Amino acid sequence: MSITLLVVVTAFALFYFSAYRIKAYEQGVILRLGVYSGLKGAGLKFIIPFVDELIRVDQRVITMDIPPQDIITRDNVSIKVNAVLYFRVVEPSKAVLAVENFLYATSQIAQTTLRSVCGQAELDEMLSDREAINHKIQEIIDNHTDPWGIKVSLVEVKDIDLPQEMQRAMARQAEAERERRAKIIQAEGEFQASEKLTAAAAVMSREPISVQLRYLETLKQISAENSSTVLFPMPINLLEGLIKLKG
Repeated sequence: MSITLLVVVTAFALFYFSAYRIKAYEQGVILRLGVYSGLKGAGLKFIIPFVDELIRVDQRVITMDIPPQDIITRDNVSIKVNAVLYFRVVEPSKAVLAVENFLYATSQIAQTTLRSVCGQAELDEMLSDREAINHKIQEIIDNHTDPWGIKVSLVEVKDIDLPQEMQRAMARQAEAERERRAKIIQAEGEFQASEKLTAAAAVMSREPISVQLRYLETLKQISAENSSTVLFPMPINLLEGLIKLKG
């Protein structure tokens, strides 16, 4: 009876130490006596107890926050920038064998790259062309993590914190820009109106009857208003006749 119990306990122990359940989004890296032996996919897998070691590697997309970094831009503006990084392990064997802790290593290279790229750009460039900054950071991080079997799919700069003095200066600059555009639009409107008036004056000078029609139209507009005083404009040609008579 004791021998049977011993066999059962031994069999259970061997099963416990040799059976591994690997999920669909994982792969198992097998190290046999410390030497890389291969990969095992999803399902119930068995290894040699006390000889093999199985390391699970998650192959889903990992979202990593890059903490705020103190950066001085190329035009000497002090800012704080944070970002988010999306990556996944495409070669589990390299992620286990080529680097001690691929999550920590990826985080460190992302922080240094964010500081380096943003420090080489000017503030206006970071605010207006953020897509190019994102692409450049993603490309540099991906090149560094490629030997670790990691593929960086996306980097997004989230927030750019500016000093209060810089925010006020940018607000004044934006207000001045709006005033400049308003003045340009007003000047363009006056210029177009002057062109139309010049063209109308040229037509009236060639057709005197048009002046009379305009005179009648003005009288009609004045009579439609609720006013106690009515002004009757005198035609210019009548004044010209009086001046000639006086001469």
